[in-house]
Amino acid sequence: MPSPHSSVSGASPPPRTSAPPPPGAAKDPTPPAKPAAARTSRPTAARTRPRLRVPRGVRRASGPVGLLLLWFLAAATGVLPETVLASPVDVVRRGADLIGTGELPQAIAASGRRAALGFLIGAAVALTLSLTAGLFRLGEDVIDASMGMFRAIPWVGLIPLFIVWFGIDETPKIALVALGVTYPLYFNIYGGIRSADAQLIEAGRMVGLGRIGLIRYVILPSALPGALVGLRYALSTAWLALVFAEQVNADAGIGYLMSNAQQYFQTDVIVLCLAVYAVLGLLCDFAVRLLSRRLLDWRASFDGEGA
Repeated sequence: MPSPHSSVSGASPPPRTSAPPPPGAAKDPTPPAKPAAARTSRPTAARTRPRLRVPRGVRRASGPVGLLLLWFLAAATGVLPETVLASPVDVVRRGADLIGTGELPQAIAASGRRAALGFLIGAAVALTLSLTAGLFRLGEDVIDASMGMFRAIPWVGLIPLFIVWFGIDETPKIALVALGVTYPLYFNIYGGIRSADAQLIEAGRMVGLGRIGLIRYVILPSALPGALVGLRYALSTAWLALVFAEQVNADAGIGYLMSNAQQYFQTDVIVLCLAVYAVLGLLCDFAVRLLSRRLLDWRASFDGEGA
């Protein structure tokens, strides 16, 4: 006799279901596993290929090279007449001729001496005035207002007055360069000194630093970034001032070559002299960049984003 608990012949037993969880029991946070077919049917993410990065030096040179190429094409097609601006080929050829005769190296040496001497004088004056005005209140009251007033006077407009004071020799040329260098150095060093963090100064006093120690270990390092920015401006201003200074009765230098070329409408020589000024200024700026990396390696700064 079949048991009452036995199933009917030919019928499958009912599926076993789990008992419902008791009320108040915590639910399992683990989600149920997905079927294998669902897992394999999702498309896999494509692997990202490494991007080709162009070196920064190549990117920096792309702008000047592109301008040179555009200049060459404009001159070669006749869009830019030779009477207006000589082609880069003519400029390079004339530069080779002047180097062969020794005129261009002598001119660069003469202009370099003027720029170096004027820069040293202007830097010494600017450093003395900025330290005095930045470190002492009395110095600020006496110097800063006067420097702001003189800064509003165009230093190029002082050329006739310099000729009256110093004659037409080398002195007015050097004085003009020194004056052009003084202002950017002074204001950047002075601003760097006054932007020193007051909390750092107070912390230096708490650890026992005196006035000399605060100036050496806190104030001057804080002013160093501003001083280097002023140095970049000052070097570019020195070459700019030299362009104007060498137009005043010069018998040597790059400006002397430009004055002679202007009289004979030699645009290739004029462009060559301007290119020499630009290259010299670029080399000075590159030297200051290297100096900044060496002197400011202790400071974490923003270096741009992206590639």
